[in-house]
Amino acid sequence: MESDMSQAFQEELTCFICLSCLTEPVTISCGHSFCRACLQLSWEDTPPPVHCPMCREPCQQKEMRTNVVLKKLVSIARQASLMKDLSSEEHKCGTHKETKRILCVESRIFLCQLCSNSHEHRSHRHCPTEAAAEHQMERVLKQMASLWEKIQENQENIEAENRTRTLWMDYVTLRKEMIKTEYRELHPFLCKEEEKHVKCMRKEGQRILEKLRKSEAMMMQKSKELRDMYQELMAMSQEPYVVLLQGLDDMVRRSESMQLSMPQGMQPELSALPLTGLTEMFKHIQVHIFFENTTTFHYKMNLFNVFRKFSFGHHHKDTTVDTVGCYLASWGSLNFIFGKYYWEVDLQDSADWAVGVCKDSWLRNTNQMIDYEGAFLLVCVKEGNHYSLLTTCPVFRHYIERPLGHVGVLLDCEDGCLSFLNVAKSSLIYKYPSGTFQNPVQPFFSSGHNGRTFNPAH
Repeated sequence: MESDMSQAFQEELTCFICLSCLTEPVTISCGHSFCRACLQLSWEDTPPPVHCPMCREPCQQKEMRTNVVLKKLVSIARQASLMKDLSSEEHKCGTHKETKRILCVESRIFLCQLCSNSHEHRSHRHCPTEAAAEHQMERVLKQMASLWEKIQENQENIEAENRTRTLWMDYVTLRKEMIKTEYRELHPFLCKEEEKHVKCMRKEGQRILEKLRKSEAMMMQKSKELRDMYQELMAMSQEPYVVLLQGLDDMVRRSESMQLSMPQGMQPELSALPLTGLTEMFKHIQVHIFFENTTTFHYKMNLFNVFRKFSFGHHHKDTTVDTVGCYLASWGSLNFIFGKYYWEVDLQDSADWAVGVCKDSWLRNTNQMIDYEGAFLLVCVKEGNHYSLLTTCPVFRHYIERPLGHVGVLLDCEDGCLSFLNVAKSSLIYKYPSGTFQNPVQPFFSSGHNGRTFNPAH
């Protein structure tokens, strides 16, 4: 009868997935319990709703809660098994014929009470085997949790790098067509120069594409290493306490070392290649804009933070308090209705900035910092040491070298289009297609300049 109860008790503490004693037991909505690691691996590649591995009942979310009672029962069962192992003839002290209930921390060997007081071990640190076993289990679980986070982080990096590679190929193709169109409109006779420009761009694009592929391959290799290490720790967590007490230090060191260097995604960008006489040909229509209407934004949900999150995704540090200082937004009172206009904006070394034109209705919109309808802007945001360039309406990311110093803005009211120029490099950043907007529009500039008063007009 006692044997039957013991067997039934042991069955209740067995994970349905790995068929071993539960490790860090968690319970899901249907009431069934599994090892946390087993359930995480079982559900990893399955989007919600997921299913219970035992009864197949659907779970709308991947929710799992630590089962405190089961965890305690597993600990009791494991400690009982440890005492049974240590009480066997194989593990009894050969000298004193006593059960080895003490672990010598320095030499990682089991000792009986008399041996722990011997001259050889007296100066060493000792610990009761039950407490030492629980500590070792916590070390394993801590490493597994840390590794699992790195596995998920690396997987997100792989998916992001894969998306970047696809976007990069599309962007290079789009930019080649844009540059060809610009040459044919501005310099229809410079065919060789156009060909050279496009060839350089194509070669640079291909070179960076290869780097993206290598970067993704490195992440895939890292994924294998992390998962192998996770499986190794998982297997160790299922070993009896008597094994866990003796073979963990090297494994933990390797796990910690593996997590120190994680491959990061690339931030690819094309060089800003010059286009002959690009800025000079617009000098005759250049106007001086005075951004006399200025407002200050102190709140977190501003234009730059929205685009920062869009550009850098899960790498973006979403802090509760944004950068100290404020963001300035300025616009001119002049409405452009017809004709062509060109002006330059001095960025004044600002990390976050936005330049372009907008409709009056957008300026009156209280949600203008998160609603881009009616604003045609080139936006630059910084995260860490990386920058990102985007345009609005629609939101589009540009993999091109960011401008320093001045940005040129070319507005063609008749054609309903807008161009942004890198003045220092005499290079085209982006040109909206014809018919993008209808008149009238106003010049706009915004900067994360920490509240300093300045006039961005050239």
